[in-house]
Amino acid sequence: MKKVLLKKITLSNGETLGYREREGGSVPLLLIHGNMTSSKHFDTFLEKADEKYKIYALDLRGFGESTYNTRVEDIRDFAEDVKLFVDKIHLKDFALLGWSLGGGVCLQYAALYPDDCHHLILISSVSTRGYPLYEMDELGRPNVNHRLSTREEVEGDSRIAPMVTAYETKNYPFLRAVWDSLVYVYEKPEEARYQSYLEDMTTQRNLADVYYSLNSFNLSNDHNGLKEGSNEVQKIHIPVLILYGDKDYVITQKMTREITVDLGEFGTYVELNKCGHSPLVDALDQVLHEMNHFLNEKEG
Repeated sequence: MKKVLLKKITLSNGETLGYREREGGSVPLLLIHGNMTSSKHFDTFLEKADEKYKIYALDLRGFGESTYNTRVEDIRDFAEDVKLFVDKIHLKDFALLGWSLGGGVCLQYAALYPDDCHHLILISSVSTRGYPLYEMDELGRPNVNHRLSTREEVEGDSRIAPMVTAYETKNYPFLRAVWDSLVYVYEKPEEARYQSYLEDMTTQRNLADVYYSLNSFNLSNDHNGLKEGSNEVQKIHIPVLILYGDKDYVITQKMTREITVDLGEFGTYVELNKCGHSPLVDALDQVLHEMNHFLNEKEG
């Protein structure tokens, strides 16, 4: 098994990003994690991915080993951090892979810097039209007539505020219960690994800011219910693999269809069987198989 090094690098904007670098390999691949996680959650991917890949896995600003000196206002802020990282380590001609929130960051990156990466892999990704947050009614159902819009509304939301408290108090049983019900619906990590993931979750310092940014994110040509689209999806002209679990309780089929529609001929959709929102646990072999096939098209 290839050795994985945990490193840090300071960007020109003053933020320091932690990242994992797997030794060896010659085919560059950059991994971007999801919300409530960090590069730590890619550990099994780093262990099992083909040795031909030279893999880097970032901690986004405010996650894991990275700093959070300046609050994010937009998914673009994360994408611009990634650009500063890529340029700092002189990474070129690479593939991007993003999970959940990381998928949105990768989409924004590919739109802003279309010549940097040659293939994009989305795993259970947020939509090109964002991740809508609606007010909850007295029965705990989303009120689709009232979408949250301000940072204050997001910070006080009945789903987000308890998570922030759980982070601050390191309430691992609460976090485990949330993930067992929403994310690990098929398989669960082995116990020691699961506990390390829970501990890693509490390093996040920007949960409400991330949800605020996801709620307003919109690269499409359409209004998403909160804001007009930026039309930036039109700038994505590289092949995109869209992987989605058949039992994902976090990202809806509607969001995934939006990605597929907005990317048009550049998107390829593949459904993962018996898989929830964590394909890295439920369907890692499927993910690696589909990724290898997808990226081999370039090598061929």
